[in-house]
Order: sequence, then C-alpha cells, then structure tokens
Amino acid sequence: MSRILITSALPYVNGIPHLGHMVGCLLPSDVYARYQRMLGNEVLYICGTDEHGTPSEVGAAKENLPVEDYCTKYHNRHKDVYHKFNLSFDFFGRTSTPQNEEIVNHIFAQLDKNGFIEEKIIKQVFSIDDNRFLPDRYITGTCPHCGYDKARGDQCENCTRVLEPTELINPRSTISGSTNLEVRETKHLFLNLPKLESELAEWVKTKEPYWPDVAYSIAQKWLKEGLQERCITRDLKWGFPVPRAGYEDKVFYVWFDAPIGYIGISKQWADEKPQERDWKSWWLDAKDVYYVQFMGKDNVPFHSISFPATLLGTRENWTKVDYLKGMSYLTFEGGKFSKSEHRGIFAEDAIEEFPADYWRYWLMSNAPEASDSSFSFDGFAGVVNKDLNGVLGNFVSRVLKMTASKIGSEVPASGEMTAQEQELITTLQEKVDNYLKYLKDMEFRKALNELRAIWVDGNNYISATEPWTVIKENPDRAAAILRVCINLIRIFAILCAPIMPDTSTAILAKLGRADENISLKEFSVAKEIEALQPGQKFEVGEALFERITPEKVEDLKVKYGSGK
Repeated sequence: MSRILITSALPYVNGIPHLGHMVGCLLPSDVYARYQRMLGNEVLYICGTDEHGTPSEVGAAKENLPVEDYCTKYHNRHKDVYHKFNLSFDFFGRTSTPQNEEIVNHIFAQLDKNGFIEEKIIKQVFSIDDNRFLPDRYITGTCPHCGYDKARGDQCENCTRVLEPTELINPRSTISGSTNLEVRETKHLFLNLPKLESELAEWVKTKEPYWPDVAYSIAQKWLKEGLQERCITRDLKWGFPVPRAGYEDKVFYVWFDAPIGYIGISKQWADEKPQERDWKSWWLDAKDVYYVQFMGKDNVPFHSISFPATLLGTRENWTKVDYLKGMSYLTFEGGKFSKSEHRGIFAEDAIEEFPADYWRYWLMSNAPEASDSSFSFDGFAGVVNKDLNGVLGNFVSRVLKMTASKIGSEVPASGEMTAQEQELITTLQEKVDNYLKYLKDMEFRKALNELRAIWVDGNNYISATEPWTVIKENPDRAAAILRVCINLIRIFAILCAPIMPDTSTAILAKLGRADENISLKEFSVAKEIEALQPGQKFEVGEALFERITPEKVEDLKVKYGSGK
C-alpha cells in the first residue's frame, strides 16, 4: 500500500465557485482521491478556503460584517456546496487558523535564519480615493508584455507573466475604479528567489518526464526569464502579523501563507484527533509519500516555483510536489463566467438544477486538460441524454426489467457461458485496463471515453445475444445472458464510482449490494462477471437518470445568460 497526499488549489473564500473552478482543480482531485482509495492506498486529501488578503476585507465591508465573520460565513457556503458535489476531502479547513500561523511563522524563521529574507524600501501604488495601499490584485491595467487590458498587478492571466503593479499601463483601482493613484515608498520583506534559482531549476528538471506539459512548460518559462525577489508582506490588517520589529502594521502576503496552508490545514485535521492522526508523517521526512497537486494553469507558477522554493529555503525536508496537474480553463458558451453580469452557472445553482453526478460526468468528460473547453447547455443536455440516460441508464433499466418480467427478481441460475461471453470478457478487460491506466495518469478525458466505451460494449452484447428472442426456444441460454448482463451492471457501478459516486451507490442498491466494499485493485472482468451468484435478489426501482428536455435547455439559457 502506498501513501498518497492530494491537495486541490485552495478556493478563495470570497466567491462561490463556478463550473470552471470545479473542473479546474476540485473535481479532478476528488476523482483521483476516490480512485486511489479504491486501489487500497492510504490517502490524505486536503483542501480549504484561502481567507487572507484584500478581497476578504473588501467583501466584509460591503456586507457590513467583521472580516472573521465574513470568512466563516463563506467558508461554510463553500463547505456545503462541495459536500453536495460529493467532494470526498479528508479535511476541508481554513488558512486563517492558529495551526497555519504557527507553521507560517516557523517557515519564515527558517528562511530568515538561512539568509533568504531581505528587507527593501519599495515603491507601491497608493489609491488616494480609497486612502490605502493597493495590493497587487486590486490594481488592474494593460499588460506591458502582451497588451491584455485586464492584467492584475501581480500577474497577467493572459500571458502568465509575473508583474509588478508599477509596470501596468493605465492602472486603476479595482476597489473603486479610481485612476487617482500615486506611488509611495514603503518597506517590505522579500523572499530571495534568485539565491534559490539554480537549486530550484535542478529540482524542476527532475519533473520533466512526469509533469504534464502545461505545468512543466510554465515552470521552465519562469526559470528561463530569470527569477526575481518576491515580496512576502503587505500593508494590510487582515492576515498573519509579521513577527519582526518595525512590521507591526503589516501582514504576510496571502500568496506566502496560502500554499503553506496545505500543511497548516493538515495540522488542523490532525489536531482534531491527535491520538489518531499525525500530520508530520505526511509533510516532514515523509519518504513514502507521493504528493499530487491539482490547480488551474494560472496557479502553476506559484506551485511550481514560489512554494517549492519556500520549502527548499527552510533546509528542512518538507514534502514537495511529485506531480502537478495543471488544468486549462472552462469557458461558458465561449465567454467568461461572471457572477456580476449574471452569465454562467455557479456551483450552488448547478446543484439545485440537476444531481451532482450529471455535472461530475459532463465536467470530467470535457476536462480542459491540454486546452480550454467550453460549457454550453445544449452540449450538457446532449451528453446527459445520450451517455447517462441512453447508454448507462437504459442498459440498467432494460436488463433488470426484462429479467424481472421474464424470469423473476433474482439473478438467474441456469445456463452456461459460451465463447461469446469469453470474447466479451477479453474486450472489456482491455478497456478496463486502459480506463484504470488513464485514471492513474490523470488523463481524465481519455478515462471517460473508455468508461463510456465499456457501457457501449454492454449494450452491444445484449443487442447481439437477443435474450428476449432466445428465451422462447432456449430459456437456459437466455438466463445465462441475463445473468451476465446483471453482473455487467455491477461492474459498471464499480468502475463509475470515482466519477459518479451516487450513481454507483444507487446501482449497487438495486442489486442488493449497497454496503459492498468495492475495489479497483487487480480488477478482473472474468472474476467480477460471476460475482453475483444465482438467487441474489434485485429490484428494478426508479430510473437512474432523467432526460433533459429542449424546453428545459431553453429555460436554463435564459436563466443563466448566453455568455455572448
């Protein structure tokens, strides 16, 4: 058994995620965690809300709440919607906790002791109308490198170049929209990335055979351009205080404490049951841990460069990422999701419209891995109606109804398998092996293609064998065919469990195996196709899925905007 540490990029607390956020890091990490557990591996799957920084201050002021209460309110909303989407975190924590502050302060002290922290007098943008220094992400303007006119003060999401706010052309405050800005001097602490550059470059080079191109190429781009010292403090009140004289009015930059939050949240998890849980065994001197991170491509630079450099600079043996799964973007009808413009469907609304598995299946089938994907209600309805209702749901309903009406509500006893079944077993085993390999390699679109192909093979088998005709002349042969089909239903339930856990549970319940401890370890179709023995009771029950009507699609388009 292996130990697998999995983290999803921490969603910022001040906004409920849309479908792009779900598929960009949260849902793929859950599918991978479920898959690893079904192999019998020990998994620690960690996530939480990223809570410090100006967005929380601004959001709290708008709602007339203390910032701590504001963060608690939205942390609970995040937690609730992820529960409804069946995200199976071992712990969903927060970055604003004492546990995270303790580890942030420790890591800062180690970096300082080892000579990687420097103090500088810098020029920072001050908004006269807002009467405050503006954090990088609260300044927007035109990128000097690519001309993108909505670049943030810390990074251009279009070309991924790291920026300083003073580099932006025509900058403005995103708090008030004011262009009445001036540059003032202020002192701050910096992480000296250039001192760690050669060491970091050697570490990144070891990832070349493993990391996907989107992650490795972004890391190499940063290194090729040369690393710059990175400011780790800010002129704010909401955040961890900087433990240094003269910095009483400053806090650590959210991008310094947020990645450390993976460790802090793990400690928070361990502190709940200290006799049962040991966070250090996952994070310090953990030679038996394989660490996988999931995130959108805009977060890749911080996780492939800044965070590993931070850990390297401590000179302690912290667990660093082994595999970084960077995802591209999901757009809505070809445009951007926008809560303020009422365009796009967000997670809280999505789960009210359809069950979680409808969304989970569509999102993983269209995961934006090598390039961006686009969501449309027409496409979503088409996939649900064809794949879920038409292929999987129809097979389950058809087989159970036919068996119940022709033979009875138990797995049939008579009949032997023939060469036809042996051919089916061989074909399915090849597809199952591919499916499991793609899950292992985190190639989710390929995995979903194989899963659907497995369902299609089941439909092709029953169409070719025609038990409804055979039963008239050879009841034993028809019974054998239907017994195979019922076992195929169980196989489908097991295979779809990482993707559609509710559907898997519902299918197993129909077969009287709701409490079965299912596994993907050394999965043998030849063995599993005989797992349900004659006499096992089943029930037809309700249909697994409902068709989405054209009228419903049009209603959804009106309700959530066209995205044009």
